[in-house]
Amino acid sequence: MKDNTVSTGYVYIMTHSFFSDVIRIGCTSEDPMEYAQALSKNSPGDYSLVYSLACSEPCEVKKQIRTYLNAKKYVNEFYQVPAEVAVKLLQRETLRIPLLNKN
Repeated sequence: MKDNTVSTGYVYIMTHSFFSDVIRIGCTSEDPMEYAQALSKNSPGDYSLVYSLACSEPCEVKKQIRTYLNAKKYVNEFYQVPAEVAVKLLQRETLRIPLLNKN
């Protein structure tokens, strides 16, 4: 998400078929699975959604997770860290952020 002003949406963690132990962390107002498919169509290789979280202010949540992973920064939205580590950080962050009910 380029403007980083999504009020409700998703924080996502994706992997890419060309890289091992490199993940992408971002935010979107779109369905994360559809977003991964759209990214795959526009680049070589495939993105796979590992985990997503529906929440308020997803771009703020993304910034917090990225702060935790700053030392592992690879390039842009990519981090050299196992996906499981990022998922655990995001799950831990759910204790602090308002989640959206999916009723």
